[in-house]
Amino acid sequence: MTVRVGVLALQGDVREHLAMVEQAGAEAVRVRRPTELDDLDGLVMPGGESTTMSKLARTFELLDPVRARLREGLPGFGTCAGMIMLADRIEGGTADQETIGGLDVVVRRNAFGRQVDSFEADVDVSGLDRPFHALFIRAPWVEQVGPQVDVVAQVATGPATGRIVAVRQEHLLATSFHPEVTGDPRLHAVFADVVRETAG
Repeated sequence: MTVRVGVLALQGDVREHLAMVEQAGAEAVRVRRPTELDDLDGLVMPGGESTTMSKLARTFELLDPVRARLREGLPGFGTCAGMIMLADRIEGGTADQETIGGLDVVVRRNAFGRQVDSFEADVDVSGLDRPFHALFIRAPWVEQVGPQVDVVAQVATGPATGRIVAVRQEHLLATSFHPEVTGDPRLHAVFADVVRETAG
């Protein structure tokens, strides 16, 4: 079954996500306008700068339509800033920062530090057969999860051991790291499966 997955094309690794979605066996399309949400089976929210993304989503009149589609059950996958956009609550955000919401989590913005604190680590991800080599760039982490949220991955070593870096709540999936830049399509394949299950 071919499904159509949009990538929110406001900022961030849009091209890389489009390529990974295609590798996962789905049709990938850029989304910049509300009307482009109409025929989607799923939506990816890339990394970038979360305050800028929320402002651009408001400017392009996408914030409310995306919220509505996710509430209706459209599967969503947020990476890094995309995780922040999906969070119901943010720590360390700006006073006027808006999110799309839907994930019952508290996310701490820039939790791992500044750009110079970026790092790579192998992360055990629930459901994957081997560790995922994850790239963290000014990444958030999840401070708290609600009762309906499954913790999918945590940091295993170093000063951030135990920090939550991937979660799933029903049709929503989010990671602190950037799976689109590692050449490993397995997390996009997991999301594509969620999309197919929902569409089927």
